[in-house]
Amino acid sequence: MRLSGRGLVAAMCLGQIGNLLPHVAVPAIMAQHLMPLWGLSASEAGLMASSFAVGYMLAVPVLTTLTDRIDARLVLIAGSAVSCLATIAFGLFADGVVSASLIWALAGIGFAGAYMPGLKALTDRLGPGDASRSVTLYTACFSFGVGLSFLIAQLAADRWGWRAAFLVTGPGALVMVAAALALAPVRPAPAAGGLLDFKPVVGNRPAMGYILGYGAHCFELYGVRTWIVAFWAFVAGRHAEGAILEPVTVSVIVAVMAMPASIIGNECAIRFGRHRAIAVFMTTSAVVGAAIGIAAGWGPPALLLGLVLLYAVTVPADSGALTSGMAASAAPQSRGATMALHSTVGFGLSAAGAWGMGVALDAGGGPGTASGWLAGFLLLAAGVLLGPLALWWSRARPARSPAQKPGG
Repeated sequence: MRLSGRGLVAAMCLGQIGNLLPHVAVPAIMAQHLMPLWGLSASEAGLMASSFAVGYMLAVPVLTTLTDRIDARLVLIAGSAVSCLATIAFGLFADGVVSASLIWALAGIGFAGAYMPGLKALTDRLGPGDASRSVTLYTACFSFGVGLSFLIAQLAADRWGWRAAFLVTGPGALVMVAAALALAPVRPAPAAGGLLDFKPVVGNRPAMGYILGYGAHCFELYGVRTWIVAFWAFVAGRHAEGAILEPVTVSVIVAVMAMPASIIGNECAIRFGRHRAIAVFMTTSAVVGAAIGIAAGWGPPALLLGLVLLYAVTVPADSGALTSGMAASAAPQSRGATMALHSTVGFGLSAAGAWGMGVALDAGGGPGTASGWLAGFLLLAAGVLLGPLALWWSRARPARSPAQKPGG
């Protein structure tokens, strides 16, 4: 059976959720299991968690650009299989920060062959009028999959030990393998330039605005996702009688709320204009993140929970609008290369956000101090504010060279 229409979109979304089950297994169990077991500082833990994004960043330029030359579903099948095997290998063989970082980087390489190639496989099979909302639904399912990853990894680790978190979530990637096998073959349009020729993309200023804005978004998003369990464990530790919710519950809620936030954010972008909506979301998110950092030391749990839940809306609200804006701005002959650069920048800054927040925590006094969390959240706020600047730059008209001036 070959998939098409709504069945195609539904299958790709389910496949992506399966691929995402291992996605935050390390951050989910890091604070309560791996850091005390291996004696890790926040900087070391952040570096370990960010190795996934580093592996992704290094592989995605080749793997996604390759989809301009071969059917994206072939890359998708291979990447999903590698993701599955690497996650299981983490559960079997990781025994310290070095081995864990290397294996987790390999899992990131596998995911590099799954996420954007999956989006390319989807858009190659959609009509032009179907793309914006389908792309947003696909990207929004990312958050639902991350929520399940947080939930399953933490429950498995608490019940059967930390290695079970990886042995249980790893096989989820096989759902995408099944979905990809059901796709009809598609021959991509003739590619422009060489395999790693990003000049047409860099010269596409509207697309570059969304790409750079996505990088700022990912810096903030992955800083939060990597450290949300540790942050709420800090809050719960300070208020043993009234923390309201457990860290596992908060992490799942924060991740799952991102799905409707991304969909609604894209609808706002369609109605009010992408650049305007994205700039408002990012500025609001910076304010809320800074407020969490300021309130970390004195705020009651109810206030902090309210701010965290608001943050769970503002952080991902721009995600679908950024990615669908990039896809709409890409030239058809270099769509894969555009998606590759989009993902490279995004996950490169994801790694910087996860590790950078760990460094800020240590510099501020450590994850057991309010000053550490203030430093961490202020760093994320500063990072996301670069997004509106990137969008403004993409709309500004380049200065003319002397040869272009009238009479020159």
